[in-house]
Amino acid sequence: MSSTIHASHPAIVKRLKRAQGHLAAVLSMFEAHRSCVDLAQQLHAVESAISSAKRELIHDHIEHCLTDTAEGGAHDSLAELKQLAKYL
Repeated sequence: MSSTIHASHPAIVKRLKRAQGHLAAVLSMFEAHRSCVDLAQQLHAVESAISSAKRELIHDHIEHCLTDTAEGGAHDSLAELKQLAKYL
């Protein structure tokens, strides 16, 4: 399995840190007894941010796998692609 840092990783980390901040805000909202509609809306936003970060990570990695395959690393790249597919 590749441990290479891709160019997209810093942007993904930034997104996840933002989602982490939003999640902390949601916890505060629970403690403040905010309405269920407000809570659901904010939780949906956190969930969307995390899904978006995951999707970007997987798409970026697939692109790198395809590049590796074109350069002759087909077997290892295919195995990684199969592992990633379960997270789609």
